[in-house]
Amino acid sequence: MARKSSNQGASKSGRSAGGALRRGLGLLAFLPVASRIPNYARLIWALVLDDRTPPQRKALLAGALGYLVLGRDIVPDEVPVIGGLDDLVVVALAVDLFLDGVPRWLIEEKLDELGIDRAAFDSDVGQIRRLTPGPVRRVIHRLPGAISAVSGAVESTGVAPRLRRWLTKEETLA
Repeated sequence: MARKSSNQGASKSGRSAGGALRRGLGLLAFLPVASRIPNYARLIWALVLDDRTPPQRKALLAGALGYLVLGRDIVPDEVPVIGGLDDLVVVALAVDLFLDGVPRWLIEEKLDELGIDRAAFDSDVGQIRRLTPGPVRRVIHRLPGAISAVSGAVESTGVAPRLRRWLTKEETLA
């Protein structure tokens, strides 16, 4: 049986040096977006504070924040280069999902209020989405439906009201 060369192994996995190079160049194109992050943070905050933003989408951001705060990473931070990238990917995906679930008219209203250029915003969101691998995007975009299903199942069991009462009682005793 003949040994496979490293090139054959790379083609079997579907990855190529050209694909890595394109993704690397795509990351360089992300630098102008980084300068607009403070504006986008204000936008996200304005949307979170708005009562018209769906609560499930706010929960997605809370989950991403929890991931960052807990310190348990998919890829440990000690791993050079990619160790810190998982945090960035989690934030980018959470923000992407958050924005997908907010009505477009509400986003446009907040963009106008904050004086953020719509064309730049749309371009930046599109650029970030192109950097996310397709299979990852498909899995991540199924999360809101899964969260809703779990939430519905918890509500139907009657556990949620009992848990709320228990938490409220504990808080009043403290």
